[in-house]
Amino acid sequence: MTERRPSATGPAPLWERDTEIATVTGALDALCADRSSAGSLLVLRGEAGLGKTALLNETRRMAERRGCAVWSARGGETLRSVPFNVVRQLLQPALISLLPGEAREYLGDWYDIAGPALGIVDPQGGTADPQYVCDGLVAAVRRLARREWPLVLLVDDAHWADQETLRWLSAFAERLDDLSVLVVVARRPGEVSGDSARYLDAVAAAALPVNLSALTPDATAGLTRATVGRHADDPFCREVWAVTGGNPYDTVELLAKVRDSEVQPVEARAGELRALNRSARGGGLVDRLKGLGIEATRFAWAAAILDTGISVALVARLAGMSTAVAGSCAGLLRNARILTEPAAVAGADPGDGELEFVHPLIASAVYDSIPAGVCTAMHGVAAQILTESGHGAAEASRHLLKVHPDDDEELVGQLREAAREHLAVGAPDAARRCLERALREPPRPEVHAHVLYELGRATLLTAPAVTVEHLRNALALPGLDDTQRVDAVVRLSQALLHNDELEEAVRTVEAEAARHPSSPVGMRLRAVQFMWEGIHGETASQERSRRLAELARTCTGRDNSERALLILRGFDAMTHGESAEDVVQSCDRALVNGRLAPGLGWTDGEWGIELLMMLGSAYAYADRLDRAESLFAEALRAYTGAGWRGGHLSLANAFLGLAYRRQGRLRDAEAALREALALAERVGRRLPLYWSATCGLVDTLLARGDVEEAWSIAGRYGFAPPYPSTIVLPDIRSVRGRLLLAVGRTEDGVNELEAAEKTAAARGGHNPVLAPWSLDLARALAVQDPARAARLAADARRQAERFGTDTAIGEALRCAAALETGRRAVRLAAQAVAYLEASPCQYEHAAARVEYGVMTRSVAELERGLTLARSCGADGLAAQAREVLETGRGLR
Repeated sequence: MTERRPSATGPAPLWERDTEIATVTGALDALCADRSSAGSLLVLRGEAGLGKTALLNETRRMAERRGCAVWSARGGETLRSVPFNVVRQLLQPALISLLPGEAREYLGDWYDIAGPALGIVDPQGGTADPQYVCDGLVAAVRRLARREWPLVLLVDDAHWADQETLRWLSAFAERLDDLSVLVVVARRPGEVSGDSARYLDAVAAAALPVNLSALTPDATAGLTRATVGRHADDPFCREVWAVTGGNPYDTVELLAKVRDSEVQPVEARAGELRALNRSARGGGLVDRLKGLGIEATRFAWAAAILDTGISVALVARLAGMSTAVAGSCAGLLRNARILTEPAAVAGADPGDGELEFVHPLIASAVYDSIPAGVCTAMHGVAAQILTESGHGAAEASRHLLKVHPDDDEELVGQLREAAREHLAVGAPDAARRCLERALREPPRPEVHAHVLYELGRATLLTAPAVTVEHLRNALALPGLDDTQRVDAVVRLSQALLHNDELEEAVRTVEAEAARHPSSPVGMRLRAVQFMWEGIHGETASQERSRRLAELARTCTGRDNSERALLILRGFDAMTHGESAEDVVQSCDRALVNGRLAPGLGWTDGEWGIELLMMLGSAYAYADRLDRAESLFAEALRAYTGAGWRGGHLSLANAFLGLAYRRQGRLRDAEAALREALALAERVGRRLPLYWSATCGLVDTLLARGDVEEAWSIAGRYGFAPPYPSTIVLPDIRSVRGRLLLAVGRTEDGVNELEAAEKTAAARGGHNPVLAPWSLDLARALAVQDPARAARLAADARRQAERFGTDTAIGEALRCAAALETGRRAVRLAAQAVAYLEASPCQYEHAAARVEYGVMTRSVAELERGLTLARSCGADGLAAQAREVLETGRGLR
């Protein structure tokens, strides 16, 4: 199949493009002929206005006529500082069409590596290796491309593409031999330098070049007569060519002015062409823009600041005008051929209200015309708008980079945050730009060393010599704490090694080692020590908790040693019933963008499974059940995927069952815990994981009201003393005591709960939700020792209020209500319902409803409690509510 255009017809920018179109036609024919054909790469090269974009649009039209999928993207002059901007645009049609699960399936092992760069996965934090990310992107795009055939990728204005995209593009261009795809790249000569130029040269070396030239005088004459009338005389047409140099864009714009000005196309009026041409670009365009009025000018300025995602509403905010005025301005600018609505693209969302400049030359001229002070201020406002709209610091950073230095502490913080986000997705150069700009602000003295330290970290992989300078300067200033200082020294030594300064690297580390008796390795070992002490619950003490709290207080979650300490601190605080808010804060600080850090995953061997079980348990008993479930479900997926069918998978099921039990999903909890117990049986009895599965299952069966089955499980699997020395969740003595009470062995149950009380006293406190012995013991002693029961209930309430979760307070109030009579009992029960209604623990909420309904004889409360109980799978509780409702005596 061939497709040609005569040189004197068709859209103006395609005049005299027969050769170029033939080249594109041949590439498309080869692509569509055979799915196994090798890929090809075309580079359209030409000065501004020679019709590269028009040729790309024609390529799209021809490709879509053949049934090709077409993905396209464009670089932007003011967007070069936005990493992965162009590659994200390019893949948008594919990414939009994929569900998250499908994206993971298609990208496979590269999902977590390339996903953050593509904006479909939250970054893991830390510093991603840019080469690794680039390799991931190459693999990801290749996998996505194999879904679509035939596929055409179009990249316009590649000279303005971000460096990260160009790095990917150069690597991708080398891997087209076995991938049937056509890549067409349009760029101007020059315009770039440094690494970006090197990447573009690599792309060109792998491509078939298509060099665009200016129109000939004959083509210009034909275009002139086709636009303004066949009566245009030869001298007028020659002057059009002389004025525009045969540049298609300039020619089209000039002829539009001739037509709008009603200039007759004859030799006598040819002298007016130069003045008309000046109004089409540069200063003339600016004068023409001013002629539209100050509001239209401000609108155009704001649009140029944004460069992408230009909508009337957003421009109105940035320009400080009403939406109605902004809409009027947009109309004026469209009529003046300055702005236009983008051409419809297959797969794009219609009606999104976005605008774009008619040509990049116009966008550049408008941007360059903005007074310096106004430009700076508008960039600052644009950054603020993005931040207020919920966009991250990285998105706002391209505007922050343009703001003049003004000793702004907040700006330094935003740039540092943007740098961290850039590093996390593998864009160290973008991070470097942000931190270098932060240094110009300048940062406050107490922050200066931190910025230099972060800058050194950002340049470690790309510029060792620069890293040496930054880190040495950081170490020479006050401000870094010991952990950061050690990390800076380690990174400095790495940079020195990369810089071929081995002896200096050795001396640097040696000198710093003398300053710090405890090294980072020592910190990790201390963390491991705290972890084992935490797991061996009998050895826990107030002194240990104090030391852990002091150590964790200095931790920022900067590395896995610190993250481990933060997790341990959160777990310890949870078990002792300290503030749940502090528990969650400590645990959150151990995560990276809400996810486990690299090296701390479920299948990573360095830290082990115990640490992450403690993290999930801390969330579970601090009422953050969504996070607990997510963590334990991730463990189940990881171990199942890795083929681990032993103790790890048993614990994953046991702790997922724990999360379900806390949520009130009792049927799901029972299923997970039975699976955990079956797996534990194969590993061996009397191991800690065996106790976790058994204890959790007994606790769940009691909540379901199946006391006989709970007692049977306890007997079958040896759920009785002696207990293991390791901590078991849920609290083993509390569950055993409740079981004994449920089967009528009251004295034994009280003894078991009193043993739990002694353990809590030895540990220096307890969480009344994790170890609810005090609540069960108070109920058990209500008749024989009401004074002690009241003291236990009051103490449990104080502990609950200290811990501060709705569940803890609601459960304490339930207990208090059970010990009271009359109006006071009703009032306490009502308060319990209110708290537990706000709690994520639905079983406890159902129990409180039923109890309150029985007290008040309220049909509505009992029916609501019955509904909740049924949804939880709490059959015993549902039966209790149903019996009262069916009896009906005294109900109202």
